[in-house]
Amino acid sequence: MRKTLMRSFMLIGICWFALEGVAQTAPAAAPAPAQTAIPAQPAAAAPARPQLSTEQQLAALQKKMLDWAQLGYYRERNAALAAPAAGEQRVVFFGDSITELWGRSWKASFGDKPYVDRGISGQTSAQMVVRFHQDVVDLHPKVVVILAGTNDIAEKTGPMTPEATLDDFRAMLEMARANGIRVVVGSIPPAIDFPWNKGLEPAPKIHALNGTLEAWCRSEGVVWVDYYSALTDADGGMKPGLSLDGVHPTPAGFAIMTPLAEAGIQKALGMP
Repeated sequence: MRKTLMRSFMLIGICWFALEGVAQTAPAAAPAPAQTAIPAQPAAAAPARPQLSTEQQLAALQKKMLDWAQLGYYRERNAALAAPAAGEQRVVFFGDSITELWGRSWKASFGDKPYVDRGISGQTSAQMVVRFHQDVVDLHPKVVVILAGTNDIAEKTGPMTPEATLDDFRAMLEMARANGIRVVVGSIPPAIDFPWNKGLEPAPKIHALNGTLEAWCRSEGVVWVDYYSALTDADGGMKPGLSLDGVHPTPAGFAIMTPLAEAGIQKALGMP
């Protein structure tokens, strides 16, 4: 009976992981956790998803189960990062693949400012709560810029309600405030569909969740940065030329987001 149950569990895991799309990765030369395949050129079609063997699917599932929040992803880089110098106004950008991709053009966006990228491709807000202490608090920033929610709506770790997402933001705010870190929350960028999980009709969900998050930020005195309005078209998708795949910004998209984020950071730093 025990062997039968274990075999059933493994088969269920295989089916779930196959549907989830374990082959999806954020664009990078270095390995990255599972997420949407981002084309190298905006006009290029997304590459076909490779077929994985049962053994490969099991290995990927086991790896994900052993480190669900991906605490190992930045562990070595965190250890190598020196403590902030006296007077340094370190900022941590905390999020999913949009933040991770942004960090790969850090120099162009923010120059030599002491800003640290801690985005992980494919992550939901629930996973971000688990790693908040390790990847934010322990780095001793003055400000954290949080961008999350795309993968909640995309159901990357299963269906999530807007209330569950908001609870995760509450948890991150509580941890930040308990450690003297000021919080900036960015709106979820627009998307008409998700290439890795089509048919969820995310545009109205993103708009509604942004409204919920903005109202909560204002009630809590948290700085709100509205990326959405600057990026969206009339249908709730990305404006032409601002996205690689309908979800992830191009350099032109990040060029719009950068001054908005910077203004939010400066506002947070100036708050009592």
